[in-house]
Amino acid sequence: MTPQTMTPQTMTPETIPSRPAAFLMHYMRRRPWQFGGLFTTIVTAAVCAVAVQYAMKLLIDAMASPDRQAADVWTPLGLFLGFIATENVLWRLGGWLGCRTVLATGVDMRLDLFQHLTGHSMRYFSEHLAGSLGNRIASTETAATSIFRTLTWNIVPPCTDFLGAVVVLLTIHWGMAVALVFFAAVVAGAIVYLGQRGRAVHHAFADQTARTNGELVDVVSNVWTVKAFSARGRERERLARAFGVEAGAHRRSWMHLEKTRVVHDACLWVMAGSMLLWALLLWQSGSITTGDVVIVSALTFRILHGSRDLAFALVSATQQYSAIAESLRVIARPHDVLDPVPALPAVPGGGTIAFDEVTYRYPEGRRVLDRFTLTIPAGQKVGLVGPSGAGKSTIISLIQRLDDVQRGTILIDGQPITALAQDELRAKIAVVPQDIALFHRNILENIRYGRPDATDEEVFEAARHAFCDGFIRQLPEGYGTMVGERGVRLSGGQRQRLGIARAFLKNAPILILDEATSALDTQSEKEIQLALADLARGRTVVAVAHRLSTVSTFDRVLVLVDGRIAEDGSPSELRRRRGGMFNTLWQIQAEGFAAE
Repeated sequence: MTPQTMTPQTMTPETIPSRPAAFLMHYMRRRPWQFGGLFTTIVTAAVCAVAVQYAMKLLIDAMASPDRQAADVWTPLGLFLGFIATENVLWRLGGWLGCRTVLATGVDMRLDLFQHLTGHSMRYFSEHLAGSLGNRIASTETAATSIFRTLTWNIVPPCTDFLGAVVVLLTIHWGMAVALVFFAAVVAGAIVYLGQRGRAVHHAFADQTARTNGELVDVVSNVWTVKAFSARGRERERLARAFGVEAGAHRRSWMHLEKTRVVHDACLWVMAGSMLLWALLLWQSGSITTGDVVIVSALTFRILHGSRDLAFALVSATQQYSAIAESLRVIARPHDVLDPVPALPAVPGGGTIAFDEVTYRYPEGRRVLDRFTLTIPAGQKVGLVGPSGAGKSTIISLIQRLDDVQRGTILIDGQPITALAQDELRAKIAVVPQDIALFHRNILENIRYGRPDATDEEVFEAARHAFCDGFIRQLPEGYGTMVGERGVRLSGGQRQRLGIARAFLKNAPILILDEATSALDTQSEKEIQLALADLARGRTVVAVAHRLSTVSTFDRVLVLVDGRIAEDGSPSELRRRRGGMFNTLWQIQAEGFAAE
């Protein structure tokens, strides 16, 4: 077997854009007709709003005619009412279409972010708070939805009003149209400049909010420890400091928004006053009609209010944009462990495991395994023992491909695990860890997690094999009992049995036991070892054991020291080696049990 490392070119490409603009466009392109129809509807509604003002000008000019009987006021009135009705219908249509489009897009975002997040290696999750990650997914969807809504109802309409006003003013006095464009360019430049200067402030606020929310969730999830160590006061003070830092970041972001509003209001006051004064002077000279003065006034104030909304919307969008950027920085980073393209189908087999010249080191550079070679035949039960840091957990992590090696190959049934899709690989492996992770769902759902298509009777059979059917049926709601967050309503032994039942139901050829009995009392350990013995029958077993009694009946025990195999043999053989590490550990544990 030749050592190899899977090259990045053979891996699945990145699917989540890491830049906020590309991220938003990615989802708009998924629904081009819906978003296109939405923006077309909103633009048309805004055009109708400008047309209403022009119809009012025509009506006033008709009413100003000296011959009231001959004046045609009905055509402008019809246009006025028609444009109002059309505008209202289009706004309601836009609301209906926007509701369906934006909310459906938000669902897609959360699902895609969840999918990408769960594709990260376990090392990634050890570096980030779970609450903070969950909050980032929710805040990204909220921010993106806010941007879509702001763009649709607070940015597109004022921009359309402005363009419509320019067109109308060109029919009245070209100088006014040029002046309006000039004023708008000055105001837009000032807002953009201030917005760019505020991005760092808004980004700092978004980052601090995510960090503070993560710390709060971390404290709540460890509330037992807080109570046990009388730490409520200390945690309150700690959170008070964190909340204070967040409030300071929020205050700086808020005040930057207020400064932007002051600049915008001053610019708009000058613009409105200048345009109205100019219109009155032109009216006095007879250059424009009374209707022209009215529409200039109406359009000026419409642009005044619309641009104020536009300025606030742009600043708000900048804040939301920063929140998306901060979340994508953490979540959308490339995966450390990628699926091959194309992935090979897993070949059926009994679960032979082989390490061929495997080298693995942690990101900080510490080497755990160096040219490590090991073969575990199908159906063999192997225990891994040794001091902390010897590489036991690393080996079982690499078998599951929770991380990738730097050199060498790991094979299962003759196939390199890097040639298989991760889900396909893990379908061949059942794991019973020391700390069984249960969802806040009922017992039936938690056991069925091992095989979602299993029937109720198959779940019951797995529970009987794991010796947990009896205590489950004694619970008030039986298999319908909710286990609480992480199974807090059950004892450690009961949770362990449910984990074993889940592994029974999965029925995988390879079984990994990660110190599955080390946290249990002696009586519970004996009962669970009976269940594990039944579960291990006919499977390849790799067990990390703190209590050596767990591996006393295994075919083979490997004693690891500093990432190398120091001893390899059956338990009875290793116990006969005087001065051997396994024998020494066995004697120490035996003396400890005797003392108890």
